[in-house]
Amino acid sequence: MQDIKPFQNKVWLATPTMHGDEIKYVQEAYETNWMSTVGENINKVEEQLARYIGVRYAVALASGTAALHIAIKLAGERLYGKPQVSQGALAGHKVFCSDVTFSATVNPVTYEGGEPVFIDTEYDTWNMDPEALEKAFEIYPDVRLIVVAHLYGSPAKILKIKEIAKKHNALIVEDAAESLGASVRQIQTGALGDYGCISFNGNKIITGSSGGMFLTNSEHDANKVRKWSTQARENAPWYQHEEIGYNYRMSNVIAGVVRGQIPYLEDHIEQKKAIYERYKEGFESLPVRMNPYGEGFANPNYWLSCMIINPEAMCKQVRGEQDALYISEPGKSCPTEILETLAKYNAEGRPIWKPMHMQPIFRNHAFIAKDGNGRANTNAYIAGESTDVGVDIFNRGLCLPSDNKMTPAEQDVIIKLIHECFK
Repeated sequence: MQDIKPFQNKVWLATPTMHGDEIKYVQEAYETNWMSTVGENINKVEEQLARYIGVRYAVALASGTAALHIAIKLAGERLYGKPQVSQGALAGHKVFCSDVTFSATVNPVTYEGGEPVFIDTEYDTWNMDPEALEKAFEIYPDVRLIVVAHLYGSPAKILKIKEIAKKHNALIVEDAAESLGASVRQIQTGALGDYGCISFNGNKIITGSSGGMFLTNSEHDANKVRKWSTQARENAPWYQHEEIGYNYRMSNVIAGVVRGQIPYLEDHIEQKKAIYERYKEGFESLPVRMNPYGEGFANPNYWLSCMIINPEAMCKQVRGEQDALYISEPGKSCPTEILETLAKYNAEGRPIWKPMHMQPIFRNHAFIAKDGNGRANTNAYIAGESTDVGVDIFNRGLCLPSDNKMTPAEQDVIIKLIHECFK
């Protein structure tokens, strides 16, 4: 690789892409002095996102995590009634959760006293496996809530999951934080569950630097979320509180950034798609596959381009809790080698999200695979030989630089670096 020089400017995994309209709406908030959690930017963002996604109501919140928390709390009270003040809405109840996801999908379940049960992943979408979900209901027939994420902008088999949920009288909280703009049969993700949540974090397809959105078709639920997100104040001339509330409302300033981003959502998706297609073409001669986007039943948003190395092309790799080691072999590579090589040349990649049931905080929680088996042997994790699908994808996969400001020339260098790793 002596003829390849490190990038002078870092090539990132995913960063905000600003267009200029954002500052106009932020300035408007400043000049009109609407700097708090009310204002025209918030109203417009809620209207525009509800219309785009195809739901009746959208509530702008401080983060995607806030949206997930409040959706899970709402689902818990709908299923089990209002809890005691000292308890969460899910106290004593299990919840089926996606296993390969970011922890923000699962943490709100624990905020409300619930017990996550992790459902294995499938190779078709890298998302919750409907067959494993069916098996989970056989083992835990009393569960009434499913939290499903759409990983990296690729929709889960949500229609099948909805069929299963209906059969078992379960609700679905849809974590569409990574999949804004993706759809299934022309229905946007975020509109396919009982409650939907999206994120405007700094690395998302559009951003406010922070922020999130709760999505519903129920006016009652939308009003409840607005109340809870502003400290659950009652309609009284003084501060009157009959429920626990949260400081979860989006500010009018953040909403101004999101408002300026919304017109460019489709452009960002097209740019991300072009990056994915260039990687796919560039890797045709390598023993790898790209993450499964757009294979028949869904339209993704291509948020992150990822790859998975064929089993026979994996060099030896061992991961601990915070470190990884590998042995380089001719004709083979592994995620650790590729990520270290990219970092050496000033480009940012990332491992696949580590499955939740492998996380130290959740290792005592149940994990269900489609064959009905539970958690795999710890030694298999260390050796990279687990048959769990999520663990396998984690061991062999990685996220590639996917910033939509990356030039084709920069991407060509990244493709070349990865080819060199297999020599």
